[in-house]
Amino acid sequence: MALFAEFLAPYGYAEQSLLKRLQPPGFLGGLPEYLLGTDNLGRDVLSRVIYAMRTSILIALMGTVIGASVGTVLGIVAAHFRGWVDDVIMMLVDFQAAIPFLIVALAVLAFFGNNFVLLVVLIGLFGWDGYARIARGLVLSTNGQGYAFAIRTLGVHPAKVYIRHVLPNMMGVIMVQITLNFPEIILLETSLSFLGLGVQPPGTSLGLLLGEGRNYLATAWWIGIPAGVVIFLTTLAISLLGDWLRDMLDPNLKGKDA
Repeated sequence: MALFAEFLAPYGYAEQSLLKRLQPPGFLGGLPEYLLGTDNLGRDVLSRVIYAMRTSILIALMGTVIGASVGTVLGIVAAHFRGWVDDVIMMLVDFQAAIPFLIVALAVLAFFGNNFVLLVVLIGLFGWDGYARIARGLVLSTNGQGYAFAIRTLGVHPAKVYIRHVLPNMMGVIMVQITLNFPEIILLETSLSFLGLGVQPPGTSLGLLLGEGRNYLATAWWIGIPAGVVIFLTTLAISLLGDWLRDMLDPNLKGKDA
């Protein structure tokens, strides 16, 4: 739905019709052309939810790629150099895990102001510590097996060893971590947008829709509730996908009953 929003949404997400504002869903006696009703500006709720899904998933995807890349690279660097480099990186990992990231993100956005690039970078920094821990542990395990050391003794540059041999063996575990971390990033983005520090009007996102609908819960619940349902279903679906991938890719779980 997010990918084909232009074809699935019956109206534009910013298209207004003040004469049709606060119409209930069509299946509850409202206008039949508005399946999920209209908001306080007469915009089609269904269309806004579909476009909001695209925005939230796109931000979460970009943030996930940033976090996974930064964390994996730092984990490999820590395991390769060891010593004080390892100590510094793991200290940063512990610091990241100890602080409430939502509070930090709120403070940064409130101080520097809202812009899309800063929002994506902030969301990308969420969860990198998990990837760093995983990458470091996998590299140390791989180095202990000896084949990586044997390849390096043949004169192959360490970077090529990690890219061609170590990283491909890590991708299964990294992909599982991505699917498990992705719902948390969606919730982070929706939380920031709900509080007014994420995506800004006239743009749209699931958190922004939820925030817009909170003032109308008693009189026009259909403005915010659909976005909340979509957030729940999206995070649940991706979490289930992560559990399935873990079962399929983890050799210790293969052949066992769920």
